[in-house]
Amino acid sequence: MRDYRDAKTMAKTLREALAARTIEITHSEALEIVARQFGVETWNILSAKIEVKPTAGGPQFEQAVPIVRIFDVAKAHEFYLGFLGFSVDWEHRYGDNFPLYTQVSRAGLRLHLSEHAGDATPGGNMVVYMKGIRGFQKELIGKDYRYMKPGLEDEGSRWEVTVTDPFQNRIRFMELKD
Repeated sequence: MRDYRDAKTMAKTLREALAARTIEITHSEALEIVARQFGVETWNILSAKIEVKPTAGGPQFEQAVPIVRIFDVAKAHEFYLGFLGFSVDWEHRYGDNFPLYTQVSRAGLRLHLSEHAGDATPGGNMVVYMKGIRGFQKELIGKDYRYMKPGLEDEGSRWEVTVTDPFQNRIRFMELKD
């Protein structure tokens, strides 16, 4: 019996079965359907659970969590929580009137936001690979955020949506084309 580790094969089988009935869907759409069949919201969440077999004696990496430098908690919350739709997982301060260090997440992506000098440099740049970029871009436009109306750019082998936070940190969301 197949389990979540067979998700890509299951998506391919689903596409082939639908194509035989003259119903066409993209590979990305098939992956999203398979993810929902396993009871998770998106393919990104399911793919994070799929184990990568480490080489014998070699390292085994986990997800990287970028640290993003912020200077104003209210502006950071407006951007990351309000506009991008992240949720606060936890917050840490060493005491009253100390800088904030917090984790925000959405659909398997985690970011650490820090007011601490030296944790990160403002004006950073990160790439986030994802699925469902068209819907994500429409969601962002629908929020009517006054400082940004990101477009969906065709970069040849990928689709890209770029956003810049109030502290000049840039996030490039990318979806590879089939």
